[in-house]
Parts: sequence; structure tokens; C-alpha cells
Amino acid sequence: MNKVITCIDGSAYADNVCHAGIWAANKLNKTLLLLHAIEKHKTAEAEDLSGAIGLGARSSLLNEMVLADEQRNKLALQAGREMLAQACQLARQKGCETVEKVQRHSDIVEAVCDLEAEARLVVIGRSGESHDQDFKAIGSHIEQLIRQVHTPVFIANRNFTAPESFMLAYDGRETADKAVKDIIDGGLLHNMVCHLVTVKNSQSGLLDKFKHTAAMLAASGFEVRSSFLEGNIFNSLMAYKAENDVGMLVMGAFSHSKLAYAFIGSNTLKMIESTHLPLVILR
Repeated sequence: MNKVITCIDGSAYADNVCHAGIWAANKLNKTLLLLHAIEKHKTAEAEDLSGAIGLGARSSLLNEMVLADEQRNKLALQAGREMLAQACQLARQKGCETVEKVQRHSDIVEAVCDLEAEARLVVIGRSGESHDQDFKAIGSHIEQLIRQVHTPVFIANRNFTAPESFMLAYDGRETADKAVKDIIDGGLLHNMVCHLVTVKNSQSGLLDKFKHTAAMLAASGFEVRSSFLEGNIFNSLMAYKAENDVGMLVMGAFSHSKLAYAFIGSNTLKMIESTHLPLVILR
């Protein structure tokens, strides 16, 4: 668990993901692992074309398609190598002492899962090359990644700058308590102002848990600004964020169960879709 896996691609977020990964690697004093995944393209098979072209033409067209695929793969490999080389150069300029580069022919989630045993943190852009404009968390690589890995995920935003404060959405659940422990022990968020925000819910003893958490964070050296709110969870968190100049959002991951997702995970996904701040999901 000594590497910050940073997923770079050709999306509009690529530069910001790279800067976020460099910031995290330097803050944690860990190896920066730059990962570029080339996703497999689906190629039409012969039977898919049998009703559209004549038998005489099918063989030559399929050969052309194979050659086109080979050329596309070569270009993708070369473009990826260039991105990795530039990112590596930038990382060294920004003070990263140890930088590694990995290129994979696979889905990005599959590639990260294969490398997760080495990971301290995974850094990824809010959306990839094919979703720059209209991003939905449900069904995205981000949702799949959060559900499949057991490593904290850092979702980078556009125009990333090193944050000076973060908002922790604390709801009293076991995952939230674990997130607090990870914040105290982890190092990534040290020396930052902590906005501890809880929205009243059905958890028993929530207010006492909230007060205890605020005291624990303060005792660990954080400057804590705590707020216990009432109202709609998502709307309350978004309003607080907007009113308090928060630099980063931090949340515990949603549960893997479908029932928990319906009541809890939906707020996490909505936060991912709606915020333009960097966001850390802790496991």
C-alpha cells in the first residue's frame, strides 16, 4: 500500500488528475504510479455483416476493419506513452522522488483492481473521455470503482488546486466512524481545516457521536468547524459547502447492499454528480 495510482487518459480532466495525484503522492510521501488504460473496442464480427454486404465483399471489408483496429491500437499506445512521459516529467518537476508508469489494455476499473494490492490511494477524473459534458455517476467507471475497490478514491475536479480545507459529511454510521479514523491516521488531510457537518437522521445517539467526533478530531490536531444541521441531507450538505468556501469534500463509501444504496448511496452519487470540488471517498 505504498503507491498513489493516478489514472490518466485523454479527457478534459487529465491534467488536473495528474496534478491531484502529484499533490497526494507528495503529501503522503508515496510512490506515484501513473496508469493509462486502453479500453478494448468492439469490432463487428462476420455474422454481424452478413445481411448488409455481399459474400464477395465481406472478406475484404473485414480485413480492412482488422487493419483499422490494429492502426487504432498502435496510435492509442503511442498517445498513451506520450501522456505518461509528460506526466512523469511534470511529477519529477513537482518533487515526486519515485514515479512509475503502467500502460494496460483493459477497462480502467479492471486495471485498478489488478494493481490495488499496491495502492494507498486511487486518483481518477470525475469523468472520462466519453463523458466530458454529460456525466452521470450511476453506471460510470467511478461508481464501479468505488463499489469494487477497498482503497480510498480521490475524484479530481477541473482546475484542481491544493485544497486548504475539507468538509466531512458525518452521518454516524460505521463507515463514517472508519472514515474519521482514516482521516486521523492517513496523513492526506493533515494541516487542513476540517468542516465536520452532520445532518440529523435516524441514527440513535447521533448528536453525542457528532460531539465526540469533533472532539477527537480536535485532539488529533485538526482545526475543526462543526455544524449539526437539519433538513434534506443532500440539499443541506450542498448549501453548507457553498456558504463556507470548502476546498474538498470527504465522505464514507456507500454500502454494497442495494437497500443501503437506496437510502445512503444515492446521496453519495448525487454529491459526485453535482459538486465541482475534489472529492475523497473513504472505505
